[in-house]
Amino acid sequence: MATIKETIVAVRGGGDLATGVIQKFQRAGFKVVILETAQPLAIRRTVSLCSAVYEGQYQVEELIARKAATPIDCEEIWSQGKIPLLIDPEGTSLPQLRPTILVDAIIAKRNLGTQKTMAPVTIGLGPGFTAPTDVDVAIETMRGHCLGRLIFSGSPLPNTGVPGILGGKSRERVIHSPQAGVVKHLHQIGDQVTQGEVLFYVGDTPVFSPLTGTLRGLIQEGLTISKGLKVGDVDPRSPEEVDYLTISDKARALGGAALEAALWGMTQKNLW
Repeated sequence: MATIKETIVAVRGGGDLATGVIQKFQRAGFKVVILETAQPLAIRRTVSLCSAVYEGQYQVEELIARKAATPIDCEEIWSQGKIPLLIDPEGTSLPQLRPTILVDAIIAKRNLGTQKTMAPVTIGLGPGFTAPTDVDVAIETMRGHCLGRLIFSGSPLPNTGVPGILGGKSRERVIHSPQAGVVKHLHQIGDQVTQGEVLFYVGDTPVFSPLTGTLRGLIQEGLTISKGLKVGDVDPRSPEEVDYLTISDKARALGGAALEAALWGMTQKNLW
C-alpha cells in the first residue's frame, strides 16, 4: 500500500488555476510533477508555475517549480523540495512516471486527451470531462454556489465564454490579440495603466488598454501568437484591492476540491 510521500500526482497544466491545485497536493505531502506545453499561453504568469518553462525555475508563494529535462530528473528535484516540470503535453512520460493520480488542470474547456487509463485515479477540471467515462471525478469550475463540486456522474457546466466580474467589469477587461504576430511588451504585470494607453505590440500593431486599472495578466513576451487569442487582463479595481502575486480564491477552492477527489479515489480503489 502506498503512503502519501510515495504517491506521485501528475498535473496536466501549470497555469494559475493549476497552480492552486499543485499547492494543495504539495502541502499535503504528495510528489507532484507538472506536465506542460513548450509554449504556455498563461496570462496570469506571476501566479503560474508554468513560467518555469521560460525561466528554468519559478516561484509562486512557497512553491518552486524547476524545469526537468527527462522523467529521471524528477527524483533529484523532489529531493530538493521543488516541483519538477516536464515539457510533455501529450503525457508520453506517464508510463515512466507511473503516477497514482492524474489531474487535468489545463482548463481548456475541452478534454485534450486525458483518459482513465493514464492513472489509477483520474480527475478533470471544468467543461469537457464526463465522469465516470473519461475521468473518475470531474470538478465544477464555474464561479457560484457549485464551484469546486465533485461530479461522480456527469459533466461540469458548459463554458459560457463570459469572464468573471471584477470591479463591475467582465468582457470589457479582457484583451484579445488584434492580429497574428510576435508579442513585444511596453508594460509588465502589476503596472498601473490608463484606458487607451498602449500596453504592448503584436507585430507592428499596438494593443491598447480597455480600462484604467492594474495590468493583472499579460502573455509571455516573444511568443508568436494567433489573432483573437486571449493575451491580457486589466483589473479596474483600486490598486489596494488587486493581488497579482498570490494564488486566487478560485484556484485555492479548486485545489481543495482536487485533493478531496484524489483522496476519495484512493480510498474507493484501496490504494492506501
